Amino acid sequence: MSTPNELFTAEEQDILSPYVTNTNRSVFVLTNLPEVIKGALFSRYSRSKLGLRTLLLKEFIHKKESQFDQIQGRNYHQNSSKNIELAIESAKNFYDRILDGYGDDSIGELGGAHLALENISILATKTIEDSRIGGSPLEKSTRYVSFSDKINGEYPFYKEPTLLKSAHRKLFLDTCVNLFDTYVFCTEPIRDHVRKCLPRDSNISQNAYERSVRARGFDIIRGLLPAATVTNIGVFGNGRFFETLISKLKVDSLQELREIGQLSFEELNKVIPSFLRRADTKHRHYQDFKSFNFSQKEFVSHIAFSQLGKLKPEQSDLVNLVDYDSEAENKVIAALLYPYSSVSLQQIRENVRNISDSEKFKLIKNAAGLREHRRHKPDRGLELAYYTFDILGDYGMYRDLQRHRILSQARQPLSTRFGYDTPYEIEDSGLGNQYHDAMASAANAFELIFKDFPLEAQYVVPMSYNIRWNININLRALIWLTEIRSTPQGHAGYRRIAQEMFRKVKEVHPALAEYMKFVDLSEYSLGRLNAEQRQENK
Repeated sequence: MSTPNELFTAEEQDILSPYVTNTNRSVFVLTNLPEVIKGALFSRYSRSKLGLRTLLLKEFIHKKESQFDQIQGRNYHQNSSKNIELAIESAKNFYDRILDGYGDDSIGELGGAHLALENISILATKTIEDSRIGGSPLEKSTRYVSFSDKINGEYPFYKEPTLLKSAHRKLFLDTCVNLFDTYVFCTEPIRDHVRKCLPRDSNISQNAYERSVRARGFDIIRGLLPAATVTNIGVFGNGRFFETLISKLKVDSLQELREIGQLSFEELNKVIPSFLRRADTKHRHYQDFKSFNFSQKEFVSHIAFSQLGKLKPEQSDLVNLVDYDSEAENKVIAALLYPYSSVSLQQIRENVRNISDSEKFKLIKNAAGLREHRRHKPDRGLELAYYTFDILGDYGMYRDLQRHRILSQARQPLSTRFGYDTPYEIEDSGLGNQYHDAMASAANAFELIFKDFPLEAQYVVPMSYNIRWNININLRALIWLTEIRSTPQGHAGYRRIAQEMFRKVKEVHPALAEYMKFVDLSEYSLGRLNAEQRQENK
């Protein structure tokens, strides 16, 4: 395997060397190639007898139509980014022809790009992060970064155009400013309160302690930030991911998201145009997607109104286990045994059903006992057990938990109708009146705006207000979620949700809950302290 089938001359090796990690082994990595070339190269690769390096030489580097030198920017000091962009546009037909002729939709997953989205609302980021497969988002943290700094004399929140043109303009602006004023007012008193309640231990460095106090302070007051708060998010994704994301954004009901979709298309089209063709407004696939999306929303919303319109929300717990598989333990054991047998899955399941409950518990407990820490991931057989949870928690909790991808989730629109969370430190520090006044003001604004603009009214909802969402997740993914989200350095809000999920599973499947052995049920005050001290020690 270490020796390739193809041999290259000294001249060819010299040409190839900037673009591959070696020319004399069967395993190598591509380097210094733009995404449009890599994607087309792999597309051609899947239908050719030639090796990748030979294809790169014959059909790209030596073919004038590919505009290889101009796109690759080999003489970059002579090629501005604008010239490279023009070269990509000039060669677009060449790359489109390769992708159409030698690939399918999956080829769009072989090239990607890094997209930066700045000064967009935290409401918009959640729609972007809804797209799970093929993309990796990273958003500015409310824990480590202050959102109190003004930009050109104004607090950083999205000025929603529809509301600015409406009779609610002043109400919208005043509500957001009041929430930010309260956020700023609470910042230092909360930190002083944290220091008073949790004085620094002599074994902890001052820097680590202050970073932990700062993080804890931001965690406590982040609930005051309205959904209009602007943030930054970076997204790495493959072409197929971006094509789907952009199409969804461009048909969204909110103007901000439609604008983000169009701007993203324009910028990504400069780098990976051949992967985004179907997201072009004029493309027949986009037109079809737009029509289907509209019809589907109209149909389902009509049914929801006619069937559910008169129902009133019932009282609900933080976490409700709505559905689970009563056969889960048998299915998991059978799935664990399956790779080590030659009989059918049906036979194995029948055999497992005849094992006594005590033996099943012992088998599962012993298998789970092999895990020595949370990074020891259990067997894929655990993916056959599924759970459906309905959760009512504040928007901040949702924002943290939404980032998990190996699950199916759906949320309802933001509102102020399910109450809000009040961290006990707010009351203990004497800031309760200011906090509750800001929340009440936001709720009043929401109701007034909702009458005319129900979707845009979401922008004034602070993060402490509760939102309802559901999660359908397999046991293997749930183990990862509950263990990582219950660690001491986690936010107190989502730690409670992770802990409660574990308890719900333990109630119905005590044996399978043995696998969730690293869920931390303890409570912590300065949860970040040990992590900050470890960082300081480095």
